Amino acid sequence: MRLKDKIAIITGSASGFGKGIAKKFTEEGAKLIMVDINSSLLKKVSKNLSQKCFVADVSKSSNFKSLLRFVQKNFSRVDIIVNNAGTTHKPKAMETVTEKEFDRVFNVNVKSVYLSGKYFVPKMKKLKKGVILNVASTAGLSPRPKLNWYNASKGAMITATKAMAIELAPYKVRVNAIAPVAGKTPLLKSFMGGNTPEKKKAFLSTIPIGRFSTPQDMGNAACFLCSDEASMITGTVLEVDGGRCI
Repeated sequence: MRLKDKIAIITGSASGFGKGIAKKFTEEGAKLIMVDINSSLLKKVSKNLSQKCFVADVSKSSNFKSLLRFVQKNFSRVDIIVNNAGTTHKPKAMETVTEKEFDRVFNVNVKSVYLSGKYFVPKMKKLKKGVILNVASTAGLSPRPKLNWYNASKGAMITATKAMAIELAPYKVRVNAIAPVAGKTPLLKSFMGGNTPEKKKAFLSTIPIGRFSTPQDMGNAACFLCSDEASMITGTVLEVDGGRCI
């Protein structure tokens, strides 16, 4: 019960890493507002976990305004924000990524972090407590070819994490990130450029520990960084990657 009675927002929590984080947080006693754009899946998952949910596009300011009102109506505060929602473009030469694809990647992966801070950091600063966790990627630390703008978006998340951490430290608000290697999520096929045994084998060959990351791996790492056990940790990027970045 390391997160007992903590109130947490988790974006992109209907599937993949976000679902794994939501499951772990629930087991550890947290009260959640699960956020996702996929309404039917979100409602199913949140019901199974007996948690509240809110359907939203995290790239839109208007949706965050509505989320803030929802939180104010149901809770007195937010203790933890997990910015997990993410997307990618398919592997291709950097100059062939369309402007629409570029905007979507940066709006979901980067702008969402800005918006969550804009609407929820003021209360955290006032209360002088809170934790923000950004789900970045090994792609932001050790970029892969043909995922150029996805790499760049995750690099931006990592720099934002460090900048936020140093600015919010005087207010006792901690900000960290986790950098997973590709895992068994809906985005895996896009990262690999297909779902053939050959592509899986080639991808796994870059991970020394020999397997993909799992939602449970992310849940365990996220739980530690968001718990009081990590009260002296801020501005760090924890590689949960099976040695990928070595």
